Amino acid sequence: MLCTPLMKVLLCRPRGFCAGVERAIETVERALAKYGRPVYVRHEIVHNKVVVEDLVLKGAIFVEDLSTVPAGSHVIFSAHGVAPDVFAQARRHHLHSIDATCPLVTKVHVEARRFSDRGYTILLIGHADHVEVEGVVGEAPDRTLVVATAAQAEVVQVPDPAKVAVLTQTTLSVDEAMRVMAVLKRRFPLLATPRKEDICYATTNRQMAVKNLRGQVGLWLVIGDRMSSNSNRLRELGADSGVPSFLVLGPDEIRPEWFVGIDSVGVTSGASTPESSVRSVVDRLRELGATSVEEVDGMPETVEFSLPRELR
Repeated sequence: MLCTPLMKVLLCRPRGFCAGVERAIETVERALAKYGRPVYVRHEIVHNKVVVEDLVLKGAIFVEDLSTVPAGSHVIFSAHGVAPDVFAQARRHHLHSIDATCPLVTKVHVEARRFSDRGYTILLIGHADHVEVEGVVGEAPDRTLVVATAAQAEVVQVPDPAKVAVLTQTTLSVDEAMRVMAVLKRRFPLLATPRKEDICYATTNRQMAVKNLRGQVGLWLVIGDRMSSNSNRLRELGADSGVPSFLVLGPDEIRPEWFVGIDSVGVTSGASTPESSVRSVVDRLRELGATSVEEVDGMPETVEFSLPRELR
């Protein structure tokens, strides 16, 4: 045993599945029950290998290219959303598409179309290589510029500074997005903003739970997939508080030497991480000598989303 005697674990709430992830996973499971195996899914339904592997065992087939899907099949679009041309491709290949896009991501797509129709240049705060951003950009590719950092916001150029709108990827660091937004508002005083903030409630709540434990833990464990944007932001937030912070998919990735001299560990999980992964990590921490596990309450979550109409 390498950890400090009497090491305690502080387990954040809320953590794990958000309403959009629950809806997406249930969409695949309901489609399998209704249409039988296989059901095809474009891209990972959510960014978590544990979830994806479980759905594969149930009969889902994950693809990146719709041209590989047999005509007449049912194909589900992931929670991250897709560009309009993906829907068009599905129609050309005679596929029955089911849209599992998180409604909060759909909201950003709607805003992109609205601003584009009004002739605005859209500055999308986000990571250009993330599938969610690719989908939003696809709504107005000739009018959208992706801005990832405050430094990029300082130099981005637009055709008409009086006709600029801003949107945000839903899974960003709240603090970083605010820094970028502050620069854009200073540079473009007439900047048009969404009717409601784009960063989703679950991302905000999970980040706030980590912030609330600042100074109370000597190490952070964030349970999530390395492809998960919101999980990566949680790990960065833990590291920003000045303590070691690790992103792990499950207990097998935990290294005992991390806990030498550590008397308290904060544990949280990304919005696409199943609770079973959290419990297995906590069990591993007990094996390493953790003597207490305390749930730390944060913002309650009561949001629910209805399933796609095809599956209600």
